[in-house]
Amino acid sequence: ALARDWKLHLQPERSYHGLVARTSVHGQNVWLLEPQTFMNLSGKSVGALARFFKIAPEEILVVHDELDIVPGQAKLKFGGSHAGHNGLRDIHAQLGTGDYWRLRIGIGHPGVKSEVIHWVLKKPLREQREAIDDTIVRTLNAVPALVAGEMDKATLLIHTSKPPRPKPPRREPGDSGPPAAAPG
Repeated sequence: ALARDWKLHLQPERSYHGLVARTSVHGQNVWLLEPQTFMNLSGKSVGALARFFKIAPEEILVVHDELDIVPGQAKLKFGGSHAGHNGLRDIHAQLGTGDYWRLRIGIGHPGVKSEVIHWVLKKPLREQREAIDDTIVRTLNAVPALVAGEMDKATLLIHTSKPPRPKPPRREPGDSGPPAAAPG
């Protein structure tokens, strides 16, 4: 989605085991990488690009699905464990640390551990897909702040869900007529 928004074309790069595009944002080089390895081997791709271009782990943002977050929500996080996510486990191993940024996009949990593999591989239901798409749009709005290193601002943009629906106007006690129009 980011490559499309920025009108970038991801090119296959065998040495990085993925599709790659480079651009500049506010004078900063930004690399987009879509690993073409199995998910469990994502670190091979991330590590190769990071080593070649001398990108420090703390300058890396990995975007991934997250079972423990409901569709429609996302969380920005720095560091931590791989929490059993095999793709993150491999990235940890290849970078030699877990100290990199993660943007966790919620896909929800099926509720039963034995269904997790099927859950992450299947297409989401229409309502879930719409919630995930809305989340992606919201996170794209945070990219300029991310690139500028304004992580607090980016976190606020990413973690803020859709604004709540306005409450209907209240009726006064004893009022049986239609609710009064809210002041505009």
